[in-house]
Amino acid sequence: MENALLIGLSRQTTLERQLDVIANNIANVNTSGYKADNSLFEEYLNTPAHEDNFVGSDRRVSFVQDRGTYRDMTQGAVEQTQNPLDVAIDGSGFLAVQTPDGERYTRDGNLHINSQGQLVTVAGNPVLGTSGPIVLQQTDHDVNITPDGTITVVEGSGRTDSIRGTLRVVSFADAQKMLKEGLNLYSAGEGGTPQADTKSTIRQGFIEKSNVNAVSEMSRMMEVSRAYSSIANLMNQQSELQKTAIQQLADVPA
Repeated sequence: MENALLIGLSRQTTLERQLDVIANNIANVNTSGYKADNSLFEEYLNTPAHEDNFVGSDRRVSFVQDRGTYRDMTQGAVEQTQNPLDVAIDGSGFLAVQTPDGERYTRDGNLHINSQGQLVTVAGNPVLGTSGPIVLQQTDHDVNITPDGTITVVEGSGRTDSIRGTLRVVSFADAQKMLKEGLNLYSAGEGGTPQADTKSTIRQGFIEKSNVNAVSEMSRMMEVSRAYSSIANLMNQQSELQKTAIQQLADVPA
């Protein structure tokens, strides 16, 4: 295969991956606490497809390689919901939740109470406090969540506040190493150790929206689509050029 076709194919492969990343961002534009992904590319030098009759740097051709993705960890816009169980985190912290696969972390503060009285996420995972899952009683009302995550309620017909727990908010030295696992959850990733976050604060009655810029992502999608089509046309032209050259060589008299 010609070097030009190999280079074009490598670029198309990376553009396809980039398009997948952009499409996933757009699909999660309304997902609370979602962090946008971005693609990383690098130059990859490799031996070209030709006879072994060159030496040194002339033997290497520059390809495009999809190195991976990184997350935009900037905080999304905060929206007031008036729901006393909703919380938004101001800072870099994450809520700790319990899942069937172990402890996981999320920025999605859209919370509610399940039939067992547990404070849970939209996916039904119990939210962890500093002493385990947070459980409210059926007679609890006037729920209040302080900036440090302490949850107090008025129990029954009484007027005295009762503490039901304190939200466990954690952070990581390198949040880029956290792994997305679906359902708006992250795992700690290799070598990641959650640390108690004392700098982040809780805002009751708010949720953090996705930090995806829908207009920017749609523009990027069109740009990537045009680049993919442009390379496809270039490869078709290269193929037609080879075809024409072979036909003309075949017409040369012996």
